[in-house]
Amino acid sequence: MPRPNRVVTLQSVAEHAGVSLKTASNAVNGTGRMGDDTRTKVLAAVEELGYKVNVAARNLTRGRTDAIALAVPTLKAPYLAELAENVVEAARARGLTAYVTTFGEGFGPMTSRAYLEQFNVHFADGLLLSMAEHEQLTPADLDVDYPLVCLGSRDTFGFADHVTTDDIADARTATEYLLSRGCTSIAVVGAHHAYDPVAISTATEGNAEQRLRGISEALASAGRRLDGRLVGVSGYVWSISAGFRAATAVIDSGIPFDGLICLSDTIAIGAVFALRERGIRIPEDVQVMGFDNIAESAYLVPPLTTMSSQLEWIAPTAIDLLRARIDGNRADPALHLALSDIVVRSTTR
Repeated sequence: MPRPNRVVTLQSVAEHAGVSLKTASNAVNGTGRMGDDTRTKVLAAVEELGYKVNVAARNLTRGRTDAIALAVPTLKAPYLAELAENVVEAARARGLTAYVTTFGEGFGPMTSRAYLEQFNVHFADGLLLSMAEHEQLTPADLDVDYPLVCLGSRDTFGFADHVTTDDIADARTATEYLLSRGCTSIAVVGAHHAYDPVAISTATEGNAEQRLRGISEALASAGRRLDGRLVGVSGYVWSISAGFRAATAVIDSGIPFDGLICLSDTIAIGAVFALRERGIRIPEDVQVMGFDNIAESAYLVPPLTTMSSQLEWIAPTAIDLLRARIDGNRADPALHLALSDIVVRSTTR
């Protein structure tokens, strides 16, 4: 038996089992070819001596950490917090560890560009990057020498696998649904800046721009147009207070509307509060749609009709793509899109 406080090494295990150091290593790591009796004898020595595998040393030898990193702009946004939870769970189910980090909220001290430059492959085998709404990355930013998969509605220029929902198509679906429920004048809250139909029609930017484009296209197909005076600006931070301010501005425009599309559920929570504060009934006077189906949306008063986030698909799909890259897949990067479903609740009729 080992002496108290003695560090038990793999060499100790090998000597105790009467095998070579190489055989002991193969038995512990489940590699190599050997008889069942030999493997059983080594594992019994491991148990008896209390040997602990040095994971760091093993990973250094293998050139792997069995860990991945997820970098998001912030964890204060409910959608991103739920994304992180889904990634951690999906990674664990695949025998991987997922580390979650932020690279700066809003216009914080570190940008995603800086994080891409500083990413350390000794810390994790590859990176999942949730791209920031306000930051337009360039092809050079994404041309990295480690496995990378991007999330969110931004252009990756063919330099990284890209997993996201089809925001333009989803916004069309949301708009068409409100029109089918009898809405005749639709407002929008959550725009990053003042609505410009020409700029939106050619936008290749983030979620807000793409969702606005889908809304505009759906209205145009129905012989209507999106009135810029009914587009409430929240800025780049989708917060409850920003939603409240944007919806209040739309209400104060004095232009009637009977449908309201909020570009995120967090924005919708503030918007619903603004409508109720002004005595506007939901859904009798105004029907409301959100995006992302965050957990809180089901408990809003009334519960929010919204577009699903598809996080149950996004997280495992992104991890499987990243693991394939880590394992040496050299296929051309591809865009992987999912269509969201309408989650019907009580803010629509």
